[in-house]
Amino acid sequence: MTSVQSLTRLPCGNRVLDLAHTHVMGILNVTPDSFSDGGRYSQLDAALRHAEAMVAAGATLIDVGGESTRPGARAVSPLEELERVAPIVERINRELDVIISVDTSTPAVMRETARLGAGLINDVRSLRRDGALDAAAATGLPVCLMHMLGEPGDMQDDPQYRDVTKEVGEFLAERMAQCASVGIAAERIILDPGFGFAKTLQHNLSLFKHMEALHALGRPLLVGVSRKSMIGQALNRPVGERLYGGLALAALASVKGARILRVHDVAETVDLVRMIAAVESAE
Repeated sequence: MTSVQSLTRLPCGNRVLDLAHTHVMGILNVTPDSFSDGGRYSQLDAALRHAEAMVAAGATLIDVGGESTRPGARAVSPLEELERVAPIVERINRELDVIISVDTSTPAVMRETARLGAGLINDVRSLRRDGALDAAAATGLPVCLMHMLGEPGDMQDDPQYRDVTKEVGEFLAERMAQCASVGIAAERIILDPGFGFAKTLQHNLSLFKHMEALHALGRPLLVGVSRKSMIGQALNRPVGERLYGGLALAALASVKGARILRVHDVAETVDLVRMIAAVESAE
């Protein structure tokens, strides 16, 4: 018989993530063109120092990305992406006690970073690139499936929905079925609603408001809204002034049951999560 405790424990390579409570995932972009911090951590030593700082601030996962997925971002070759990502995954695994998530859609990157110590595959394309399903299955790692229509280069070209929450749920359910077809069990899956990907401001706000409906899929939710344009549009703030809006959304996501918050501002979000937990654990 499966225990309640085992249902909350997600094996991530040589580490385990306890999904009984909310975790903070720190973003580490090793790209020259990410929308918020492009180029800042593209050098190995700078990337490692930033990862160390995020772990010290309370991040339990570090999400390493070598391909920008901002609207209009240019594509990179598998070799270029691997050359950006593999060295930092290897160093983090060797030097830090943290789960490494790799933000990739590329089969070769999935396979190699799993070998180097990654514990989670975080794919904005939900394993739709040729070979990605089989590569992810072969790693044995858990995967995060995210909702997105189209590709980053065209995803914001007039996205349309009749019912955005319902359609996001249907998309994620279909991708879970595809995962099952290659042996990726539901217990290995995390779901991301894909805020900011192929969605207008109103789509994002409605999806966030009704996020609880996605719990019907039975898998933990990852929410990533840190510094995104939905905050800028709602509050009329540039990228560098979106912290407070992002913290408000992080608090809402936590209360709505999100189990992983993917953020740039780790220390502030960790305080937020701990404060909510302190209140909710009180008698």
